[in-house]
Amino acid sequence: MTKLSLLSTAMALVFAGGAAAADLGRRAPAPVIPIIPVFSWTGLYVGVSGGYSFGSNTTVSTTGQAVANINNVNGGARPGAVSLDRDGFLIGGGIGYNYQFPNRVVVGIEGDISYTDLGNARTVNSAPLAPAVGTLTNRYFSSLDYLATVRGRIGYAVFDRGLLYATGGLALGEVSNAAAFFGTAPGNLQFTGRRSSTEVGFTVGGGFEYAFTNNLTAKIEYLYYDLGSKTVAVNVIPGSGGGGTGYNVRFNNDGHIVRAGLNYKFSSGNSLFGL
Repeated sequence: MTKLSLLSTAMALVFAGGAAAADLGRRAPAPVIPIIPVFSWTGLYVGVSGGYSFGSNTTVSTTGQAVANINNVNGGARPGAVSLDRDGFLIGGGIGYNYQFPNRVVVGIEGDISYTDLGNARTVNSAPLAPAVGTLTNRYFSSLDYLATVRGRIGYAVFDRGLLYATGGLALGEVSNAAAFFGTAPGNLQFTGRRSSTEVGFTVGGGFEYAFTNNLTAKIEYLYYDLGSKTVAVNVIPGSGGGGTGYNVRFNNDGHIVRAGLNYKFSSGNSLFGL
């Protein structure tokens, strides 16, 4: 009986140990730590923007063609230089693509087009050369009907969802420049000239963009654009009493833009690497 009792006790201990080992094998799994995605600027986006523009070099210069016209400019009968600031509002839309590298550098390309009401007209009065008397009227006009740009962008992602960037590239727009010079008699138009054309130039600038959500971003941006300087031939009207052949009037078609925009970024991955 003693041997049987010892054997029973040993078997009980074996089974108890096995059960304890089984309990150890059924420990609760370690908690899964979720990976929180880091916002990436990588992706295609579309947007709208609006702002204000004003001129940079606002001087309109006039030179004479023939001796009589040159003398009029030198003597002040026709102004040699006047200031004409082409300013106004613009609104438009654009499309672009960004790619963010692991070191937080962001590169991209963007194209946009804006309707503008940029324009101005100015009338300047002057006195004819002696012995003539009276008042000469000189009118100048300049406008920009639209402005389009195609630009590269390079920036650095800051504050997790912020982007500081520089930008530059091609600019083109529909430019109109005109001048009309009158004699001393009311309504006596003596010289006139106009030029309207699509001009190509460049633009540079920079800005800051912030992502409020993974898809919605807002930006504020500054651009300088230069569509070149253009000369308008302001020719004499035969039989008007104007002397010589006319004048050459040079307009500067450049300016500064300050605008804000709202972009929608299509989801192409919001991981650190934008993949």
